[in-house]
Amino acid sequence: MSNATWDALATTPLPEVRRRAAVMHDLAEVAPVTVPGARRLAWNDGGGQSAVWYFAEDGRALLLTFDHEATLNLYAEDDFALQESFYEGVPAPLVALVRDRPENYESLNLTDPETDRTIHYAGGVFWYDGERWHVTDTELDYCRREGIDFFGESGFDYCLGAYRFGEAFTPETVVAMRDEGGWYQDEEEKAADLRGIREVFARHGG
Repeated sequence: MSNATWDALATTPLPEVRRRAAVMHDLAEVAPVTVPGARRLAWNDGGGQSAVWYFAEDGRALLLTFDHEATLNLYAEDDFALQESFYEGVPAPLVALVRDRPENYESLNLTDPETDRTIHYAGGVFWYDGERWHVTDTELDYCRREGIDFFGESGFDYCLGAYRFGEAFTPETVVAMRDEGGWYQDEEEKAADLRGIREVFARHGG
């Protein structure tokens, strides 16, 4: 399984992953969500795409990505059984972070019609065991059978683009990306944004 962003994430130390997640969480002005046993950090683009990180107290982590326009939007299909299968193989304590939990902006629930139990939707389910990142075999097998581009249709490539894994991640690179996206009307607005972004980075040790 080869993908540039995946390979970059896999070689980034977890403290640096957590730092970038914290910076992007603050820049996206994500509402805080308390999750017992883990620190939740998230990003969304305001248009239905999101990345949600759970950094557990035992050193493991869970990452959910979602693109509402992609093939792996199971919320649109209301397919609880398939969604739950994407969590197969993920350690139970990590799954517990997203099972029978309240909904939030980045993560809505799919409900089991037989038991009324819920689980957060996700186009892509990834987890870190303390040493390396994993993708569930169930989801990969499903994508192979259906001819689905896993990294593209799970939202992984798009949602992790702003974190710039494998590349420089500074206030200047964030502003450059925003500038390319047409965020600024003039240089004064861009300079003001740069000052604010530098304050966010400073809060997270960078």
